Amino acid sequence: MPWFPVKKIRKQIKLLLLLVLLTCAAWLTYVHLGLVRQGRALRQRLGSGRDGEKLSGVTDGRGVHTALATQRAEDSSESHEEEPVAEVPAWREEYKGQANLHVFEDWCGGAVGQLRRNLHFPLFPHTRTTVKKLAVSPKWKNYGLRLFGFIHPARDGDVQFSVASDDNSEFWLSPNESPAGAQLVAFVGKTGSEWTAPGEFTKFSSQVSKPRRLMASRRYYFELLHKQDDRGSDHVEVGWRAFLPGLKFEVIGSAHISLYTDESALKMDHVAHVPQSPASHVGGRPRQEEPRADMLRPDPRDAFFLTPRVEPSDLESVLEPCAYAPTYVVKDFPIARYQGLQFVYLSFVYPNDHTRLTHMETDNKCFYRESPLYLERFGFYKYMKMDREEGGEDRQEAQRRAFLFLNPDDFLDDEDDGELLDAGLGPTEAPRRQGGRQLPAPAAPAEAAATPAAPPRRRSRALSWAARQLPLFLGRAPPPRPAARPSSGLSRVYVTRVRPGPRAAPQAPPLGARGPPRPPLPGVFLRPRPLPRVPLRAPPRPPRARGHRTSSPPAAELRAPAPAPATAEGRARAPALAAPTADSNSSSEAQPVTSFLSLSQVSRPQLPGEGEEDEEEEGDDDEEGAPGDENASEDSEEAAGLGRGRWREDAIDWQRTFSVGHVDFELLRSDWNDLRCNVSGNLQLPEAEAVDVVAQYMERLNMRHSGRYALLRIVNVEKRRDSARGSRFLLELELQERGGRRLRLSEYVFLRLPGARAGDTEEDGESPEPAAASSARPDGRPELCRPLRLAWRQDVTVHFVVPVKNQARWVVQFLADMAALHARTGDSRFSVVLVDFESEDMDVEQALRAARLPRYQYLRRAGNFERSAGLQAGVDAVEDASSIVFLCDLHIHFPPSILDGIRKHCVEGKLAFAPVVMRLSCGSSPGDPHGYWEVNGFGLFGIYKSDFDRIGGMNTEEFRDQWGGEDWELLDRVLQAGLEVERLRVRNFYHHFHSRRGMWGARSRKAARKEAP
Repeated sequence: MPWFPVKKIRKQIKLLLLLVLLTCAAWLTYVHLGLVRQGRALRQRLGSGRDGEKLSGVTDGRGVHTALATQRAEDSSESHEEEPVAEVPAWREEYKGQANLHVFEDWCGGAVGQLRRNLHFPLFPHTRTTVKKLAVSPKWKNYGLRLFGFIHPARDGDVQFSVASDDNSEFWLSPNESPAGAQLVAFVGKTGSEWTAPGEFTKFSSQVSKPRRLMASRRYYFELLHKQDDRGSDHVEVGWRAFLPGLKFEVIGSAHISLYTDESALKMDHVAHVPQSPASHVGGRPRQEEPRADMLRPDPRDAFFLTPRVEPSDLESVLEPCAYAPTYVVKDFPIARYQGLQFVYLSFVYPNDHTRLTHMETDNKCFYRESPLYLERFGFYKYMKMDREEGGEDRQEAQRRAFLFLNPDDFLDDEDDGELLDAGLGPTEAPRRQGGRQLPAPAAPAEAAATPAAPPRRRSRALSWAARQLPLFLGRAPPPRPAARPSSGLSRVYVTRVRPGPRAAPQAPPLGARGPPRPPLPGVFLRPRPLPRVPLRAPPRPPRARGHRTSSPPAAELRAPAPAPATAEGRARAPALAAPTADSNSSSEAQPVTSFLSLSQVSRPQLPGEGEEDEEEEGDDDEEGAPGDENASEDSEEAAGLGRGRWREDAIDWQRTFSVGHVDFELLRSDWNDLRCNVSGNLQLPEAEAVDVVAQYMERLNMRHSGRYALLRIVNVEKRRDSARGSRFLLELELQERGGRRLRLSEYVFLRLPGARAGDTEEDGESPEPAAASSARPDGRPELCRPLRLAWRQDVTVHFVVPVKNQARWVVQFLADMAALHARTGDSRFSVVLVDFESEDMDVEQALRAARLPRYQYLRRAGNFERSAGLQAGVDAVEDASSIVFLCDLHIHFPPSILDGIRKHCVEGKLAFAPVVMRLSCGSSPGDPHGYWEVNGFGLFGIYKSDFDRIGGMNTEEFRDQWGGEDWELLDRVLQAGLEVERLRVRNFYHHFHSRRGMWGARSRKAARKEAP
């Protein structure tokens, strides 16, 4: 056994334990410091020294000021050695002094997220160029920028970055030269509404980054994204500074940046060098739980083409054959240039395919056939019938009669007034308000108080509220009665009517004050105080009172002003208001004046012949009491502040209800090709009509096959109406065979009207109508039959013909969409025919070979771009005359069912197809479609090649140097050849918004003009 100092250990056991404890403490301290260092918990901000000198936090390569610098951890680059480094192109020293710039033009919105929704971002920009500093301002609108490259720090140390822009921007920085590790360090806004002034680096807290440790011996990948809308002063700049207090941000110049790679020798379809970083994909296409457009919701039509089809041979004997010659076909009918649009009719669809752009009707309400000005002012209230309030009908009826149906017979004379007062039905008197102010009531005449036995002289006319239906000026005047002359010069309001027969000439008023007298106005009129004595200051903004002074306004808008608190003089006369006595009736100022009378009093000028009986007697009182009246009016105005305040806001009836009936605006539409409304969808076929036709067909089908098929659901029914001979239907039904297999039935049928003659056959006479089909049903109802030569083929090949020139990013996108269509549908019976007009930005033929297409053709033509010539050349390259050629555009997004839709609506010798495409607005994408239906365009056109050759093809001579109108000219000749044109809005069929700058060789023509002497 080897020697072991057990005794010494026992003696020094305490020291050994202490040593072990110290060792463990040191190890734990080391681990804790490491964790704290990684957690950035010991960061301290630098202050100032005792002498006020700033402590430097940046050390140069020679180690200057290292003792004064506080070491801090990096934000995210502490463990950059452990991160996988992506493959970066070889960097060269001559790359210094510039940075890569990619421009995405004609894309709306101010948020960076909208830039990521661009179809071509980030691989296919509109322009590739370079910049010499990180401060760019092209003075343009609706664009997005992507700047990327490397940053070369001047010295080691902690650095802060800041970004400023109009509108939003993001600055990403990688802890090394790999784009895969880029992190968002600073940004301006997220919604598109945030912006800064040039050089304003500290407006938002998100603009300034946290300190980041950089080393001068390394280069760091950066990426700057910027989005500009159509407003503001566009700019974006990135500044940096050492992490020291008081230092200002400086724009990063050419001495500290370099290119990621040199793109000057690369074509636009070369994208392998474009860096793929988190900045290009994070939050690029957010998923939406609920689609904004109804058209994006799932529909059985979208994938019904994948269901196996019932063999057409099994359906030939289900219905009797009949000739099909609709009356709306304009064969050999002379059509003026571009008038074929008027002979295209729309089809009805069942069930609803939700092609109506309901999410776009906030700004465009053309679907409702109402004038935009009318809807803006009145809305849809004409479709609503407001319910009457319980208990409020009498009051509303009284107001309606008072303000809208005033009758001269409702104004009582002296005798009628006396009878009313004797019966105790006189109106309650209140202080009179004139012009929105309360006027003081004058004192009672001394003569009336001294002679109580004298008969009272009533100077006022009571307003009767009897229910009469005569209009205002159509009343019958009673026999004339002598008028009593007033005994005082007090100002009063008279409501009288014209009396037939001779009348005494009025006394002439004093000249100079009123001028020569005029004949009185015939009819019902007022005799208020002279107009200069009436306070004309209107109450504060009565609701819509000015526009209805003397007309017949709604009763709800004319409300009589609330009575104001009585003045001292009015309170003195309060006992006189208890009963309708002679003293109370002798003062007309105490009578309530309705708002109609008050407004009428101040709305028309005073006639010289009015009130002339009272002017002589009231002249002195007016002259002496004018100042007093004015002061009293001002005092009463202040006292009536509470009453006047009720004019300032309307009462809201939250309990108002209304009645409405079912309104189907689809019934107001017709099958005419409406060129005025671009948000309405396909016409809706009534459910009863669709179900009736399907029921008749299923009855015949089960009779023919002994109940072999069962109807599961009606997927699609399309109807083309002919009011003279019948309607054509396309039935698409999901059936279940007796063995359990689900099949698809898609056939054309004809619902022939009973009055249609058997002689309505086609002019060519190739297939006259069979005699069996001429018999009508005994009940006289329309009968289903199978239209001759109106069967579509599922195995026909479709050729997409597209002319291109210098549209590399769109050619790549188009080929990718065609390859995706082939992969999703598994349909190999289509081909792509590209006619290239010497494109210089890419190798179109090489791109076709690389694309995964079932078949393709490449044609190269010289010269400028000509759409008509390119389409004609592509169609001529198709050899099979029994195939379909689809004249197409390059900027189209196709739904998966496009091939099946083209085949169904193209029948050789009978039918051509012109689908309506939805043109997306600026900044919109297929995932969030905003735009309108291109109801005027017929550039997307499907037709059999034999029919295309028969009508003469494209007009290449007339449309050689112009673009636009060639589709309308082709439509004219198609209709004159006797073909129907099926016009339907196709779900999820979009035309991408694209820039027109530089299209079709416009730049080369501009350069040619510059080179010309």
